[in-house]
Amino acid sequence: MTVDKGQESIRIDKFLVNFRQNSSRNKISQTCRAGNVVVNGSPVKQNYRVKPGDEISVLLTKPPRENIIIPQDIPINIVYEDEDVVVLDKEAGMVVHPGHGNYDGTLINALAFHFEKNGVKSDLDRVGLVHRIDKDTSGLLVVAKNEYALSFLAKQFFDRQTKRLYWAFVWGNMEDEAGTIRGNIGRHLKNRMQMAVFEDESFGKHAVTHYKVLERFRYITWVECKLETGRTHQIRAHFKHIGHTLFNDERYEGNQILKGINMPKYKQFVKNVFEILPRHALHAHTLGFVHPTTKEEMYFESPMPNDMDEALNKWRKYLES
Repeated sequence: MTVDKGQESIRIDKFLVNFRQNSSRNKISQTCRAGNVVVNGSPVKQNYRVKPGDEISVLLTKPPRENIIIPQDIPINIVYEDEDVVVLDKEAGMVVHPGHGNYDGTLINALAFHFEKNGVKSDLDRVGLVHRIDKDTSGLLVVAKNEYALSFLAKQFFDRQTKRLYWAFVWGNMEDEAGTIRGNIGRHLKNRMQMAVFEDESFGKHAVTHYKVLERFRYITWVECKLETGRTHQIRAHFKHIGHTLFNDERYEGNQILKGINMPKYKQFVKNVFEILPRHALHAHTLGFVHPTTKEEMYFESPMPNDMDEALNKWRKYLES
């Protein structure tokens, strides 16, 4: 990997823990001591401070633990399944794939159990996820059950031929009825848990989000988002960048009252809505793709989840009163 031009000088063990979220700091330190962290062609110790432009190579002594898929009997909502694909409607709060801090209890663990119970052979270590949605994002995603399906669907996502719409509640009253957000997205230079938008195109990856307003609530707006690209946290980072952070998005500071009036009654109201919707307000509403084998166009819709629907009704009643 190449260190970003704007990266601040920090210890390499801290940098790698933030960059490789499937590895602990102790694991990185051990790897450094073994001489398996190389910067610009030379091994470095864990206290080496990274600099912009550094070329870093890491050889882990063992494969990441998340490659081990343990079947677990966890309820999941399968809306379609055949020999090639599974389409699921994921609940908010479920991690999609095992990773650092979430080695079990994930959607993939649940699928492994489902396949095992039904005698389906599908190596989820090598095939499976075509795309992902965040832990606290609800809605639709497709999983491939064989390598051909994975390759066929992955090309559709790469060529931007899938049909995906998201629903989001964002802070503030959007100025326009519809619009497009453009800006490269990359890892935040200081807060590695966030993604950031960079005006300088030498940073991050090209990203485009189209949106239209569905309903206004004076202090928040319900928007529909169409992704032209599929970057990590794309909707969350793009809307924060234009001053309309997702409602109750803790990672991007949307779990504070960003718009409204300085009145105790209003503050209590927002607090109540946060409790009703205790996660960022984002839902993968639609998913469309061409089937790998039949070449049929398939299209799925997921209704508004209960927590978002209840939050909407709260805002409607608040404005009426």
